[in-house]
Amino acid sequence: MLDNTKYIINSDKELMIMRYVIVCVVQKEAGEFNNQMRKEVWEKFKARSSKLPAHFTIKAPFEYDAPITELEEVLESFCNRELAEPFRLNGYGRFSDRVVYMHVDMSKEAKAVHDRLIDTISKVSYIHFDHKDGKDKTFHVTVASKRVQPIFSEVWEYAKSQPCYFDCEFNNISIYKWQDNNWMLYKDYEMVSSKIIPGTTVV
Repeated sequence: MLDNTKYIINSDKELMIMRYVIVCVVQKEAGEFNNQMRKEVWEKFKARSSKLPAHFTIKAPFEYDAPITELEEVLESFCNRELAEPFRLNGYGRFSDRVVYMHVDMSKEAKAVHDRLIDTISKVSYIHFDHKDGKDKTFHVTVASKRVQPIFSEVWEYAKSQPCYFDCEFNNISIYKWQDNNWMLYKDYEMVSSKIIPGTTVV
């Protein structure tokens, strides 16, 4: 992963470009389970994931050379008017032999909130989505994504042996900034509380 700080020299000053990522942090028991499992996968197989806490990605890493005030205001306004909605961690998936992840089943309500969020963030001039992180993304919470290929079978079989079924809430939007070789929490926003209703339909 590249450091987020670059320096462009011109006649007047040095311009610092910062790197950010926008995620929903998976909280409570589900988040603890993912964080612990990633630790175990590293200890057993030396396969890593990102330096972020348990999460699903809303906007993949992007760079910008000025304050992200517009984005902050948009996210704060969005969270002040949107209800938290349920999703579920349900088993495991894979991207070829490169990535092992926990599968995210988004409820129809949560998917609708997510899609409205993508529409809203897209209005910010320096945010651009593609098929990997837009409305049609594969929602997932990563278990291992680095140094996986040579030991994929072992990691995959280990993951499948660990029961994974958690009810969660899409209740936060968190911005992390890359600094000092780590992702550091920059700002987080909480959506209006909403109770998870047992039996909510997931898609």
